[in-house]
Amino acid sequence: MMLAYMTANEAAEKWNISHRRVLTLCKENRITDVAMLGNMWIIPIDAKKPEDARTLRYNTTEKTVKPFLKWAGGKGQLLHEIKKYYPFNTEITKYAEPFVGGGAVLFDILGKYDLKEIYISDINVELMNAYKMVRDNIDALVENLYLLQNEFSFLDTEDRKSYYNKIRNKFNDLKVNGDTNENIEKAALMIFLNKTCFNGLYRVNKKGQFNVPMGSYKNPLICDEENLRLVSEKLQDVTIVCGDYREAADFIDEKTFVYFDPPYRPLTETSGFTAYTENLFNDAEQIELAKFVDLMDKKGAKIVISNSDPKNTNSEDNFFDDIYSKHNINRVEANRMINSKGASRGKIKELLISNF
Repeated sequence: MMLAYMTANEAAEKWNISHRRVLTLCKENRITDVAMLGNMWIIPIDAKKPEDARTLRYNTTEKTVKPFLKWAGGKGQLLHEIKKYYPFNTEITKYAEPFVGGGAVLFDILGKYDLKEIYISDINVELMNAYKMVRDNIDALVENLYLLQNEFSFLDTEDRKSYYNKIRNKFNDLKVNGDTNENIEKAALMIFLNKTCFNGLYRVNKKGQFNVPMGSYKNPLICDEENLRLVSEKLQDVTIVCGDYREAADFIDEKTFVYFDPPYRPLTETSGFTAYTENLFNDAEQIELAKFVDLMDKKGAKIVISNSDPKNTNSEDNFFDDIYSKHNINRVEANRMINSKGASRGKIKELLISNF
């Protein structure tokens, strides 16, 4: 008797999971009698949805996956505080991070939990292109990065500066004039610049041009192939969106843990110089985000927000205490540099705000 088959799209609809997840199950041979017809997977019509071994499984033996980019305001040093809020259980099986940045929290969660659905986004076009290229084109990306690493490594300091500036100019040209056919190259150039520029900053001028000078690293690891491939594997089922945080609204529901890490409110007049897009995130934007958080709270999502604590420099500044008055506000210690003066460096307070 001939078997009747369905496509991966039909299986995704039938089993209420993503098309990408069905493809992963096929590749892992976890569906009985799955087969390839040309370049398309076909699945027996009566195949049972495989038990989701990913859901809530806490991984203790897998290799640690870490951010593939350095990022200003990264949350590596606050992870020990943020992870105290992880609410994952049989009810909370989704994760959303609408200001993903370097993804320190994302990769910590990806390394520890296998959730049903994950959504990340950011308005930085080049950043999200890099995430997508790591996920979808890892072989070509690694090849490009090794070429850049080999060319850069054998140069002396002066020649490195010339090479760096040439790559920076090429990257800025692709930002303006490039098309989708050059997305892999653009991602490779961005990663190169991130690994070789001063302090790993991503800063742009008013024209949107990346303008960070070269750093003084002796032997920067431009192509960390092992971690990049681990990241690529972990990102396979992650929805990656280049867009405003509000676009996450359709994804977020009562099953979702959401971490919001917006651009921090500056503590001083000069501390906001490291803006990584041409767009500003002023007090009006912070208030709009707080309103959006309230809307997501009404959906039943578990939410954590991080930001600077204005009371570090003005004890009477209640900006965040006021706009998040409905929620729990926790002040935690962090090592940050408020400005270039040595007296303003060291431990300061940051805010972790939650609705639970």
